Amino acid sequence: MAHGHPVKGRPPQAVERAWTALGQARCRAKPRRALRVEGEVVGSVDEVHLPALDRWPGALSVDDRALTLRVPAGERDAWFAQANAVLHADGLIRGWRGEPFALPSPSSGRALAVIERASARFWGTLTLGAHANGWVAGTDGRPASLWVARRAANKPTDPGKLDNLVGGGVPHGQTPAQALVREGFEEAGLTPAQMARAVPGCVIELIRDVPEGLQFERLHVFDLALEPNERPVNQDGEVASIERMPIETVATLAAGDAMTVDASLVTLAFLRRYGLLGATGRGEALAAALDRLLTASV
Repeated sequence: MAHGHPVKGRPPQAVERAWTALGQARCRAKPRRALRVEGEVVGSVDEVHLPALDRWPGALSVDDRALTLRVPAGERDAWFAQANAVLHADGLIRGWRGEPFALPSPSSGRALAVIERASARFWGTLTLGAHANGWVAGTDGRPASLWVARRAANKPTDPGKLDNLVGGGVPHGQTPAQALVREGFEEAGLTPAQMARAVPGCVIELIRDVPEGLQFERLHVFDLALEPNERPVNQDGEVASIERMPIETVATLAAGDAMTVDASLVTLAFLRRYGLLGATGRGEALAAALDRLLTASV
């Protein structure tokens, strides 16, 4: 793990607890073969799944260093649709979302193909997420509390865990800001006018092993100030409850394992921006580790 080194002057056991989410953000153990498209590494495939790809020798070439897609640009969407259906039938692509996600160039963001959302982690390709911290100010104007959602028990990933007020994937054809407006209504009943108050905070990059394959994701984080009388209400049934909690309570939860990894990181980054990481009791160590996850662009 990239962030598992003790910080001088801190008890090792306290530092170890601080890495619950931070340590998992860049945690890779399974050997994977790079996936190249148009000469660029755009993802990777678990090496145990390489034999399953032998059925497409004309489309994929494999050597010791990489798996190269040779399908022309105009035929890629159709090829991925067919291949992903076969891999899903084989049980290698878990679940099926029926949502089109871009397969982007990690360097430029240009869409090289459009694929089924559930397949992105099999191929280890970059996905985008949009999350918002919903916060309420105290009498001094600084954040005093945060709205925290609890995921429904029937969610396919992280059922019942705590989450940010708003969070979701960015489908093909939408920007993170546009996806945030849509998710804001679905998950919290917030209007486009309310969501327009959200301001960009940072971008967090995760590269970690997950049961579905590899999560290679850039989380676009926004901060949304809400008035005390604005009460979020879930609309799509994917959230079991939404509770407003004091900053100190949320800080403790984010530094532990009650939240999803994504939500913990998004919350900790919020605390970092507002100088509130001290509420976790591990501010110095968490700040240093968080800085390693932030990308240059917002």
